[in-house]
Amino acid sequence: MSDAHIWSQVPLAPPDAIFKITAGYKADTSDKKVNLGVGAYRDDDGKPWVLPVIKKATQILCNDPALDHEYLPITGLPEFTAAAARLILGADSEAIKGKRVVSVQTISGTGANHLGALFLSRFYAFNGEKRVYLSDPTWANHHAIFKTVGITPVNYKYYDPRTVGLDCDGFLGTLESAPERSVVLLHACAHNPTGVDPTTEEWNKIADVFLKKGHYAFFDCAYQGFASGDLDRDASAVRYFVQRGVPLLVCQSFAKNAGLYGERVGALHLVAEDTEAAERIRSQMSVLQRSEISNPPAHGARLMALIMNTPELMDEWKRDIKTMAHRIIDMREELYKLLTNDFKTPGTWNHITKQIGMFSFTGLNSSQSQTLTDKYHIYLTNNGRISMAGLNTKNVRYVAEGIDKVVRGEAKL
Repeated sequence: MSDAHIWSQVPLAPPDAIFKITAGYKADTSDKKVNLGVGAYRDDDGKPWVLPVIKKATQILCNDPALDHEYLPITGLPEFTAAAARLILGADSEAIKGKRVVSVQTISGTGANHLGALFLSRFYAFNGEKRVYLSDPTWANHHAIFKTVGITPVNYKYYDPRTVGLDCDGFLGTLESAPERSVVLLHACAHNPTGVDPTTEEWNKIADVFLKKGHYAFFDCAYQGFASGDLDRDASAVRYFVQRGVPLLVCQSFAKNAGLYGERVGALHLVAEDTEAAERIRSQMSVLQRSEISNPPAHGARLMALIMNTPELMDEWKRDIKTMAHRIIDMREELYKLLTNDFKTPGTWNHITKQIGMFSFTGLNSSQSQTLTDKYHIYLTNNGRISMAGLNTKNVRYVAEGIDKVVRGEAKL
């Protein structure tokens, strides 16, 4: 075979759906265009927001004469991983006190998911075929990550389009019928893409089935603090499962809650049954990390370590988080008010304020979503998911009007 034909059998992969939306938005010349596809925080002017606490911490680091660019340890900056574990598991966590937690710095939440999946693929005692149960729907990248490491994704019931809420009975039914010791991925808070989270009572029932069936909880936490504005509240499900003794790991990202999207700051925490198991797990995590990235990047981890270990900066970060979370909550309330009171749009829209976090499943179908994009230059995914962070006081009425038109069928192409 000639050199010109070596790669002729490589198929052309489809573009990533979210990045395709962003590309379409950027190419659109309309002055009314709105991007509700991107999963990143925007301020009321539609601009990226650098958190004031991040600016302050950056200045402190830049003026540190002892700062260098040496490699971090393979498992990451210890001051960062320890603080990150306390943030998600709680400073008073018995698992931390008992030295049963293995924490590894990762390439944001995506890297944490990949490293956690890779570790399970190599070492978890699957009951039969290597499978992971993912909510229907879930973050699209979950499917790709697990497939990459040889674990087959299987859907569990989660979202009920009839109620635009949680199908708790269907969820519990899947957990009950799944083979014992199944691996199940759970969104710790602000479920992506639906914005639908279990209630405290529902989390209790879910934990009961996990213990009954011996399931393994693979928590993904990309929005701690960003959902409700309260770091502790958004970690409550994870902490409850640890308290109940459910075997688990947690993937953690600082992209959203610290606005460090490009710095790729994340961590993976695995709770072991004892210190001996933790040491064995840590040794193998180091081997896997070494083969993939050798050493994680330093800058973002140093920023978060400084913030989380300095009380004054930590308090400022909490205020910044509330600023972001509450702006999104305000946009939910305004969109709901416009659809319900001003436009009197057909249907029930209270799910917009009941859902939580960055995203909302509007209930719009694929045709309506496409019409919003084609006719009104409002960019969203075809399943009707919108990023609430893309709404602001300047465009929310225009978006509500567009939704009203497509729901009434007045905006057909």
